[in-house]
Amino acid sequence: MNQIKRVAIVGGTHGNELTGVYLVKKFDRAPESIGRSTFETITMLANPQACEIGRRYIDIDLNRCFRQQDLENPDISSYEAQRAKEIYHILSSKNTEEPSLIIDLHSTTSNMGLTFILASQHPFNLQLAAYLTSVYPHLKLLASTTNAQDSPVLRSLFELGGTLEVGAVPQGVLDASLFQQTEQVIGTILDCVEAYNLGTMPVVNNSLTIYQSIRAIDYPRNEQGEIQAMIHPQLQSKDYEALNPGDPMFLTFDGESVLYEGKSTVYPIFINEAAYYEKGIAMCFTQKQIVSYGS
Repeated sequence: MNQIKRVAIVGGTHGNELTGVYLVKKFDRAPESIGRSTFETITMLANPQACEIGRRYIDIDLNRCFRQQDLENPDISSYEAQRAKEIYHILSSKNTEEPSLIIDLHSTTSNMGLTFILASQHPFNLQLAAYLTSVYPHLKLLASTTNAQDSPVLRSLFELGGTLEVGAVPQGVLDASLFQQTEQVIGTILDCVEAYNLGTMPVVNNSLTIYQSIRAIDYPRNEQGEIQAMIHPQLQSKDYEALNPGDPMFLTFDGESVLYEGKSTVYPIFINEAAYYEKGIAMCFTQKQIVSYGS
C-alpha cells in the first residue's frame, strides 16, 4: 500500500455527542497538535446544524445516509441526505487514488468504554488495532458484517481507519476523562500513520479479540408497538460481557424476567443506548473472534 496522504478527523456526525464536537473545535484552534510531517490532517463537523442546536440530527440520522445508492439519488432532499453528499465529495477516499484514513468520533450512553469500530479488516487496520490494544488494553475492537457498498455509515466511505466510540456518557454532556482518553487515542493513531509512512510502524505480535456484529435486538413490544420490558438489571451496563442461554435479558413492568433463548453465548453491546430507542434496538449481539496477528 502507498503512503497514507490524508487523515480526516470527523466529529458531530450526531450533534448531541459532544466529545467529538469539542475535540474537533479544539483541534481547529490548535492544528499543530494533530499535524504530522508525512500527511495532511483535516477536521470536520459533519452535521453543523445539529451541533448548533445540540440535537442528534435535523431531519434524519446522518450516519444512515451514506449508502452508495442514496448518495447517487437526486430525489433524496433531507438536510442530512444533502449533507452526506457534500461530505462524500469532500472526504471520500473513493474520489482519489491516494490512501486516506478516517477517525469518526462518537459517544454512546451505553457502557462501551473505548471502542474502535474498524472500517474494514484491511491489513493496515489490523496492524493499527494490534498496536492500539497493546497501548490501551481496555480498548475494544468491533467489526461489522455489512458490506461497505451497502453500509449507511460515514466510515464506510473509507477502507482505512474507523469509528472511535466512547461511553457511557449522557447525550449533550461532556465527560472530561472520556474526552481525554479519546484525544490520547487519536494522537496514537496519528503517530501510527506517521510511523507507517516512514517505515517505522511497530509490529505487534498479538492475538486480536474482535467482536463481530451479528444482529440488533428489539425490546419486547405489544401489538401497538409499545415497549413491554426494560433491560434486566443483571444485564444493564454489561456491554461486551458474555450472555449465555437462559440468562435474563429483560424485565417486564410486572417484574417478570425475559430470558435469552439463543443456543450460543453472545456478547451484547450498545445495551440500552438512548439513541436506539427510536430505531427499535435494545442492544446488538456480537460474537467474539480471535484473530492471530503478527509473525
